[in-house]
Amino acid sequence: MSVDTVSLTGWGRTAPTTAVRFRPRGYEEAAAVVRGRGPRGVIARGLGRSPGDAAQNAGGSVLDLSGLARIGGVDAAAGVVRCDAGVSLERLLRVLLPLGWLPPVLPGTGRVTVGGAIGSDLPGLDHRRAGSFARHVSALELLTADGEVRTVLPGTALFDATAGGLGLTGVVLGATLRLRRVSTGLMAVSTERAGDLDDLLARFTAGGDRLPYARAWVDLMARGRATGRGILTRGEHATPDMRPAHAGRARLFPRSGAAPGRSPFPGLPPLPDGLLGPGAAALCNEVRYRGSPRARTGELRPVPAFFHASDALPDVRPLYGRGGLVRYRFTVGYGQEETLHRVVRRIAARRSPAVRAVLQRFGAADPGLLSFAAPGWSLELDLPAALPGLGRFLDGVDEEVAAAGGRVCLAQDSRMRPETAAAMYPRLAEFRELRARLDPAGAFRSDLSRRLGL
Repeated sequence: MSVDTVSLTGWGRTAPTTAVRFRPRGYEEAAAVVRGRGPRGVIARGLGRSPGDAAQNAGGSVLDLSGLARIGGVDAAAGVVRCDAGVSLERLLRVLLPLGWLPPVLPGTGRVTVGGAIGSDLPGLDHRRAGSFARHVSALELLTADGEVRTVLPGTALFDATAGGLGLTGVVLGATLRLRRVSTGLMAVSTERAGDLDDLLARFTAGGDRLPYARAWVDLMARGRATGRGILTRGEHATPDMRPAHAGRARLFPRSGAAPGRSPFPGLPPLPDGLLGPGAAALCNEVRYRGSPRARTGELRPVPAFFHASDALPDVRPLYGRGGLVRYRFTVGYGQEETLHRVVRRIAARRSPAVRAVLQRFGAADPGLLSFAAPGWSLELDLPAALPGLGRFLDGVDEEVAAAGGRVCLAQDSRMRPETAAAMYPRLAEFRELRARLDPAGAFRSDLSRRLGL
């Protein structure tokens, strides 16, 4: 097992803190770290894709599980796979798709570990049909505060606290996942432009869930009659009769990364570091909106290109400047569309340079005590952390979201106040009580847990 002292941040590169990082090669080494933890405790970390401070532990220990990445055999009859927590969803997809299977839930990036997907209870693009990631876990192996490894099953209090529990009930070491059967490696995709937010919401709901996977990019720089305009992308798994004759020769997985200096915004030249001001952001958004088809159906894309298109682009974080980026994701219930409208108008009026904004629909709430997804609309956006007054502005948005019965995503948060989190998550007291009973000494801690009093 390797050990070093490092400065760590989340993917957003805000608020770095220093911790001792352990990289275990097996379960027993991970258990030894938990048993020998110091007074500041320990937290698990995967690929570091949480934008905030959920996988940081200032002055304490961080258990890097990226080396625990074994994939067991796929049970084709039962449709299950057993894998270590450090396996990425991207790698799992590469292994499963040629066998005719998919991971149960696919979010917008494959660079998340199975352990991270459980700890944040990640929702995918078809949440209305499939729910979040932990709903498809049939068993997990959890390293608890006493240094023992337990098999935890759905329907138990410990499972419900661990699903979305941000690593604060223990270290997920492995899991058994129920898989989804597919007959091809292609998606049939439809794309359409919407002129404003009302138009976008109407297009989302039209046709029900005939195309189960759906997300929309929202232009948060547009104002006036175009406020909230966007591009809706929906998809379904292609059947063999949709597959063209040449598909067998097509590249199933896009090349990882991109050529150095390539712009992440098609149609524009590369942008230098930290140039994401309002003018540049508005230009990027205008090019993206005008360059998309008004309506197109039947386009075939490889599964990875549909779900994880952004993973093939270069790292966009330098555009946000040295201060990093703040990812803000919230959800409000159906019937609270006016709150969504007000938030979009506030962001547009402020001229905050937002080029990444993703709108989704959620279905039934998941059983995790701190799971984020709940029936309604979810909007996720990135903003430069160094924007003047950003903290006060987002505090105001927090209040509006909380007043509408909505919530901000804890797994992606980097700046919320503890009283706000308590107002948004009604089962937080239940989570704290269970955690205190299972881990009275506070073995599992993170910068986020201390900041929010979890």
